[in-house]
Amino acid sequence: MTQAPTPTADTVRRLVRPLHPQSTGHATGRAAGPDVRPVREGHEYTWWVGTEQVLRLAPDRDASARRRRELRLRDLVRPHLPVTVPVSVAHGDWAPGLAYTLDTAVPGGTADEHEVSAVGEADIAGLLGGLLAVPVRQAEALGVPHTAPRSLDALRRMAVQAAERLAAADEFDATRLHLTASGAAQLAARHGAAVLTHHGLDGEHVVVSADGRVRGVLDWTEAALGDPAEDIAGLAAAVGSPAAVRAATLAGYGPRPCLRGLWLARCDTVLQLAGRIEGRAPGSLPLLRSRLRRAWEPILLERVTDFKEDDTP
Repeated sequence: MTQAPTPTADTVRRLVRPLHPQSTGHATGRAAGPDVRPVREGHEYTWWVGTEQVLRLAPDRDASARRRRELRLRDLVRPHLPVTVPVSVAHGDWAPGLAYTLDTAVPGGTADEHEVSAVGEADIAGLLGGLLAVPVRQAEALGVPHTAPRSLDALRRMAVQAAERLAAADEFDATRLHLTASGAAQLAARHGAAVLTHHGLDGEHVVVSADGRVRGVLDWTEAALGDPAEDIAGLAAAVGSPAAVRAATLAGYGPRPCLRGLWLARCDTVLQLAGRIEGRAPGSLPLLRSRLRRAWEPILLERVTDFKEDDTP
């Protein structure tokens, strides 16, 4: 696998300068290109170009393949969604065999920064409903992979152990993780229920405006055909379990996938926080604590659901 060198500001300027011929250096008047800067610390392959474009550089060939597929996938999903999907204004290779895309920025903050309003929940419902409407065969034709659903019971067992370690560190009440093996079995993914999923709907990728509207969804490189509960899980940690479940219900999902997504999110956030506290995983402690809090917000659906009926999709 080809591993790229870490890009610098000069690397980025040389790449985007031909796309910004109007930019000039402040001191000399010669062409210098637009202002460039990493989007944030630790994201050395994603750069702001001016204030209205984002340059994303693939670090290896596998990421390059996903980046090129994303260009076609965004065109496929865009007509189905009520929220903005970034548009590429340029794409190519920034190093031999390594792809880049220069995208228009989607105005707004992230779901980690802004609370989602009631109208924003309707935006999320439209997102989930739009993904349901994307023809699976068309996504397959683009090379979008199928992903097998995760075992909720295996995840539950790992989370129970992590919750006990978090309890010892005074970070979490382990008794809250009351999902049993039988309960996990009832929430197993249904066969034949694969849909197109974003598979990365965390707070960083959901663009939210100051008024609580969901304005766009970023980074479609991990999209997969698989378990829709994965997107519900991502949203539960990003915008809170009540908002995520209400939006999924409005999109047409029944109690089973909603509760499966809820418990995927809860187990994931416990494991992620434990990994960070124990020094085995990266991440911001305040952010991971916030995502755990959101995923563990109580919802009425937990107390009123009976699984005797077939709760599809």
